Amino acid sequence: MSEHGGGGGRADADAAAGRFAQMFAGLAGSIERVVRGKREKVELALVCLLSEGHLLVEDVPGVGKTTLARAISASVDAKWTRIQFTPDLLPSDITGVSIFNQGAAAFEFHAGPIFANLVVADEINRGSPKTQSALLEVMEERRVTVEGVPHPVPRPFMVIATQNPVDMDGTYPLPEAQLDRFLMRISMGYPDHRAEVALLAGAPTGAVLDRMPPVAAREDVARMIEFAGRLHVAAPLHDYLVRVVAATRGHPELRLGASPRAGLALLRAARVRAAAAGRSYIVPEDVKALAVPVIAHRLIVTPEAELRDRTGADVVAEVLAGVPTPQAAGV
Repeated sequence: MSEHGGGGGRADADAAAGRFAQMFAGLAGSIERVVRGKREKVELALVCLLSEGHLLVEDVPGVGKTTLARAISASVDAKWTRIQFTPDLLPSDITGVSIFNQGAAAFEFHAGPIFANLVVADEINRGSPKTQSALLEVMEERRVTVEGVPHPVPRPFMVIATQNPVDMDGTYPLPEAQLDRFLMRISMGYPDHRAEVALLAGAPTGAVLDRMPPVAAREDVARMIEFAGRLHVAAPLHDYLVRVVAATRGHPELRLGASPRAGLALLRAARVRAAAAGRSYIVPEDVKALAVPVIAHRLIVTPEAELRDRTGADVVAEVLAGVPTPQAAGV
């Protein structure tokens, strides 16, 4: 790993990374009080938060998707809101509306629930496509435009969306443009036997969530985001990351490969993973560990590949196996 800066600068960066890792572990431990046996999923969700990205949690009902989102919100002392998506939900129910104030003889903007640090969009694919599109601008530009006037949302800002599998009744598939705005998609899966027994024997999840003290303030999260964004990335790793993303674009089993936004998202997430491990630099393993949750949901497989039960995750794994990894000495 190449050095960056003087010896003192490297030592300071390593010390800051150590503090980052300690705070990251504290947040993960807090969330695990209610999301048992899912340490990997919890850490992926935190990587997404500290990358200033948005998280899509997809799975069948009852496996803890909303609980994960609520636990993250409870662990961070910041404003959070929850939006329950239904077929009759309107875009203005999310963004807010301008209402005429007769006393002031002017229109006043009444902010909707999207104006929060953490927004839980529950069962997002039960909303109509028109309502889902209300999130496109704010997820990318972190602002909402109502009647031509832009209104910025607070920072940090993260949408944690849950969705049921698209083949279930009453769901609408998310459009490609919206999927691309989610930094990461994860699946919770069923808990293992020990975790499910502990869940049954413990206190009700709602009661635990209500008593959870926040582990980090909004300012702490902002500082962690800023630190991770400054982590050193050697030139060979930039090249490796681009090669991984570009390899999806000409893959014969894909109709749509990964966009440049996917590469930027993967870089941000890799920086956070490195800091969470107490490092002030990223290594190829950071990219490999995050490539599937960051890239797979952005890909569209061909109908022929779909008939063979091939998925975007399969293609990403194949790409990782085929793209040469930079040698440690060159990184």
